[in-house]
This record gives sequence, C-alpha cells and structure tokens, in this order.
Amino acid sequence: MAVQAATATSQGTTPETPATTTSAVSLGPAAALSCRECGTRFPLGPIFACQECFGPLEVAYDLPSGDPESLKKQIEAGPDNIWRYAPLLPVPADVADKPNLNPGFTKLVKADRLAAELGVTGGLYVKDDSGNPTHSFKDRVVAIAVEAARAFGFTTLSCSSTGNLAGAVGAAARRAGFRSCVFIPHDLEAGKVVMAAVYGGDLVGIEGNYDDVNRFCSELIGDPLGEGWGFVNVNLRPYYGEGSKTLAYEICEQLGWELPDQLVIPIASGSQLTKIDKGLKELIQLGLVEDKPYKIFGAQAEGCSPVSTAFKAGHDVVRPQKPNTIAKSLAIGNPADGPYVLDIARRTGGAVEDVNDEQVVDAIKLLARTEGIFAETAGGVTVGVTKKLIENGRIDPAKSLVVLNTGDGLKTLDAVAPTTGPTATIRPSLDSFREAGLG
Repeated sequence: MAVQAATATSQGTTPETPATTTSAVSLGPAAALSCRECGTRFPLGPIFACQECFGPLEVAYDLPSGDPESLKKQIEAGPDNIWRYAPLLPVPADVADKPNLNPGFTKLVKADRLAAELGVTGGLYVKDDSGNPTHSFKDRVVAIAVEAARAFGFTTLSCSSTGNLAGAVGAAARRAGFRSCVFIPHDLEAGKVVMAAVYGGDLVGIEGNYDDVNRFCSELIGDPLGEGWGFVNVNLRPYYGEGSKTLAYEICEQLGWELPDQLVIPIASGSQLTKIDKGLKELIQLGLVEDKPYKIFGAQAEGCSPVSTAFKAGHDVVRPQKPNTIAKSLAIGNPADGPYVLDIARRTGGAVEDVNDEQVVDAIKLLARTEGIFAETAGGVTVGVTKKLIENGRIDPAKSLVVLNTGDGLKTLDAVAPTTGPTATIRPSLDSFREAGLG
C-alpha cells in the first residue's frame, strides 16, 4: 500500500475534480495536485490555484512503502545530488540521465567556532547552499520545475525574480535546451544582474519592486504572448516548490538520519520554509528518521518583515510591506506562503524574527570570520536572527541547531564593501610592515 504525503491527505469530490484523479503525465510518485486550503485534488498539470476556493496547490504523492532501511540504502547509493531523492520527488525515474545541472548534496558544516561565539553547546551546523551550480539554493527548485516543463511541453522557461532565481533559470534553461526570458526589478545588485544575463537568455528589468514584477508575470501568463511559457514560480510553482524539500532530506541524512532540534530558515515568499517542514514530515512518515519535536524559526530583514511583524503581533493575516533592505533576495513585501509560515512557526514552537541592515552585515562578517563561509545577505539575515533568538531565549543553545545559508556572498559584495578592505597599505619594505604593527 502506498503512503500519501501528510500534507496532502484531504480530498474534494466535485464533479469536475473527483477524489481520485489520474493524469497522462508521469512524474514519478506525484499522484495529483491538492489544494492546501480545501483539499480538492486536480490532475497533474501547469496550474497553481484551486478552481474551487482559489487556494494554492501543491503536489500530493503516492510515496514508497516498505522497509525504511531499504529505502535509506537506495538513497545512499544514488548520485551526489538531489536526484538521490528521486523516489520522493515529482520527477521521472530516469531524471538523472537527462541534461540538467545536478544541484544539491551541498555541505553541512559543523560550525564549532561560530557555536562558541554564540554560546551554542548542543551542536551548530550551517547548511551551506552556496555550493550549487549558480551558487544559491534556487538551483534545487528550478531543477524540479525543468522536469515539469519538459513533461508539459513548454518551450520557454521564465520567472519573476529578486536575482538568484533569474540566474538559476538562465543556466538551467541553457543546459536543458529551453529558451529563457526572466524578469527582475530594475535595481538589483549588479553581480546578480550579470549572472542572470551571462547565459544568453532574455533578461528584462521592470521598473518597480519584486511584487510589481510578479504582477506583470501573472498578466503575461494569461496573454497569448505567454503561450508555451513555463513560469517556474507561477504556473509551475507546485512542482518548483518541492525542490526545497531536498534541503530537509539532506540535512537529516547528513546528521545520520536524525532530525535537528531547531532550524533557522530565511523567508522571502516563505515557500522554502514550508517545504522544508513538509520534507521533515515525509521523512518521519516514511520511517527514515525517528519522530521527535523540532522547532522552525523564520528569519527576515527588518526592512521587509511582513511575516515577522504578523508573528509578533499575534496576527494570522500578513499585511504587505514596501521593501527597503540590503537583503534584496528576501525583499518580497507580499509573501505568498506567509500565513503558512506563521502556522508552522507556531505549531512547532518556533518564532519569526528580523534584524536590521547593520546586523545583517555584522552577521555576514561573523560567519566569514568564524567558519570561512562568505554568505550573501540572506545568510547574514539567518545568522543575525539566530544570534538575536539565542540572546532573547527563543533558541535553546543546548540543543542541536541548523542555520541555512542559501547563497554566495560574491553576489552581494556591495553590502559589505563599504566596511571591508585592506588592513593596511604599506611600502614594499619590512620597515613599513613593522611600522604598520603587523609584524
């Protein structure tokens, strides 16, 4: 008997969408799309909103059943990328043989020096996703979206992006043989603009912030101009989001198939946090890890903190904000998964917190100084929030803790450049070196 994912168990029974659905498209264990609000199920396809209640759709599975130890061995014998988890993802069985960027299985760094600095005694780990092909976690989600785009016959890959996703889509499209056309706010960091443009696809700057870009893409998707286009974070969003589950899978496998006690995860749209929680619950359900309580903490920048603001106020509704922060990869003022983030933080006993731009820069330097990891501003947000949550007693320093760094600091050099530079400038002589007090 197949095991169905815990997050997609309820079913609707309308004439148009029967409780049991089938699809001509085969995406491994993916069985249907399920509404996260009312549970109505739909056949697999390039849709993202429920036709009954307009709630968001996500992938429901017939997950593998049987001996957990056999499944562990199958996973461990797989490739050193996300395709080792193909039996748990909406991808075809032969996905590893297709042209793609093979992201994932990035380092889980035991951060003892950072732990000492922060007073953590229960074990502190940094999941460093800067090691992906385009140096951010977005390669994971795009890789899954590419397989859905192939299955549905799209010819162009597109997205709305705060930067990292644009580069990931550009690279993955070229590798997989798609045309790409991606849309970004006009004022992104120069490094991210270059990285998105270098792959040769179309890169379009939109005058406005990310939410303006996203609204434009929603209009394009319903226009004849958008025919044949797969927007990875719009009409392919249910599949795209599943790529973030692989972070949960890897963390637990790298911890010896154990759940961490606490995780700190950055929030942009909120999808990454919700899908990591989904992945942890699936591992428990499949018997791959022992069930135990865990806490999930969300991290935002103060200049774009709609979820943190709602959490602190005890609200269930996330009010949009106009972003104003150096952490541009997290600058989504109207996060689609915000309410679900609140649910998860409260359900697990976690919290959602924010830090200001100065604290972000300090945290980037702290991580670099203690562990040799140069994080982009989103990583500065998670480390800064971790420090703040330890100081205010929300994180237990005696329990295991995993902090996510989702991108490479080389993408956001402008954030640290004003306060980072040579220790001294000297003449080429030993006397000058001594005079500088460096000898």
